[in-house]
Amino acid sequence: MKARLARLSELLLMFAVLASALWTLGQFRDTGFLPQPFVFDTNDTFMDWFNTAYWANHPGAFSVWRTVYPPLSFAFLDLVTLPGCYLQSPFHARDCDWLSQAMILGFYLLDMGLVWWSFHRADPRTAAMRGLAFGFGLPLLFTLERGNLILVALPCFVLAHGPLVRSRAWRAAAAAATINFKPYLLLPVLAHMVKRDWRALELAGIATIALYLVTLAIVGGGTPGEIAANTANWVVFLGGQVWNEIHYSTSYAPLLQVRNAQIPVLDFVPSRTVEGIEWLVPIVIRASQGIALAALAAAWLQPRALPTHRVAAILLGAFLVTQSPGGYTQTFLLFLVLLEPWRGAGPVTAIVCAYLLCLVADWPLSTVLDLSLESWLSGRPVSPSFGLAVGHFVRPGLVVAILWALSLDSIARVIRAHVQHRPTLGLVAA
Repeated sequence: MKARLARLSELLLMFAVLASALWTLGQFRDTGFLPQPFVFDTNDTFMDWFNTAYWANHPGAFSVWRTVYPPLSFAFLDLVTLPGCYLQSPFHARDCDWLSQAMILGFYLLDMGLVWWSFHRADPRTAAMRGLAFGFGLPLLFTLERGNLILVALPCFVLAHGPLVRSRAWRAAAAAATINFKPYLLLPVLAHMVKRDWRALELAGIATIALYLVTLAIVGGGTPGEIAANTANWVVFLGGQVWNEIHYSTSYAPLLQVRNAQIPVLDFVPSRTVEGIEWLVPIVIRASQGIALAALAAAWLQPRALPTHRVAAILLGAFLVTQSPGGYTQTFLLFLVLLEPWRGAGPVTAIVCAYLLCLVADWPLSTVLDLSLESWLSGRPVSPSFGLAVGHFVRPGLVVAILWALSLDSIARVIRAHVQHRPTLGLVAA
C-alpha cells in the first residue's frame, strides 16, 4: 500500500511538471517569448554559450572580457565552434554557427539520457518519472535556453557522482572536468573527504590539477591570479545587478541587496516587508549552515552511515543556500536528491521539493519591467512584462527545505548507527 501511494505521488508530481512545461510552451506560442522565470531579455537566447565562444575564438578572454571561467571552457568551445562565424559578434555567430546549435541540443539530449540511466540504476520503478521531470523541468530548460556550459558539465557530473561508473580513475577524470568547468563543483567532491575516502579524493585532485595545467597551456590564459582578480571584479559588478540576482536564485542572500536595486523595488514592496526580509534572511542562512555542518560532522563520525551522494548533496546545498551562482545550478543538486529512495520523512520531503523546483511556471505579484524587444526564438517583436513573483521567495525556500530534510535525516541515521558501531575519530574509515 505504501509503495503504491509513493508511486502515485511521484506520478502526480511528474504530471504537474510536464503540465507546467506544456503551459509554458502554450504561452510561447501565444506571445512569442518564454515567460517568467526565463530571462527577460528575449533576444538573448543561447548567449551564455555564444558570448563565451566568441572569446574562445578571440584573444583577451581573461584580460579584456575578464571572465571567471577556467581555461577548459575556452579550450572546449574552440573545438566545437565554427571560427568563421565569430568575425563580428556573438549575436551574428548565433545565427551562423550551426555546429554550436547542434552541440547545445545534443548535450541537452545527452544530459536527459545519462540522468535517466542513472535513475534507472538507482531505482527502475521511479526512473521514468524522475527522468521526465528532470529533463523537462525548469532548471535544465533554463540551462538550455541560456546555452550555459552546465549542459556540458552535467554529463561529467553524472559520471562522477552517479551510479553509472565504478572505476575510480574514470570518476576522478569526470570530477576533474566538472571542477574545471564550474569550480564550485569542488564541493561535492569533498564528500570523499567527509567519508575519508582519501584515495578517491587524491585521484580527483591530481586529475583536476592536470586538466587545468593542460588547458592553461592550450588557451594561454587563466592563471590563478587572473581568475582571482576577475572574480573580485565580478563580485563588484554583481553588486549593481540586484534584479538579475533576485530573478532566479537558489539563495535568499540577493534579497538583502534589494534596497540598492537599480529598479525601485520599494515602489512595489512595502518597506516593512523589506525590513522583515533583512532580519529573517541572515537567520535562515546561518541556521541552514549550522544544520549542514552538524550533518557533515555526524557523517564524519560514521562514514559508512550515509551514501556519498547524500554527503555531496548536503555540501552543495549548503553552498547554494549561502549564495547563488544562478538558478540553473540546481540541476546538480536535484540530480543528487533524485538518487534518493522514496523512504523516510527526510528523503521524501527532499524529493517533493525537487519536483516542485522543476515546475516551469511562476506567479507574478507585481510588474516591474514592461519591455519592447525582439524575440530570437520566435523571430518577431514582443512586449514582455516581468516583475516580482512568488518564485523569488519560494524557490530559495525549497532549497533550504531540501538541505534541512537531508541534514536532519542524516543526523538521525548516524545516531541509529551509533547503536551498532562506535564513532570513528581517526583519519581512516572503520
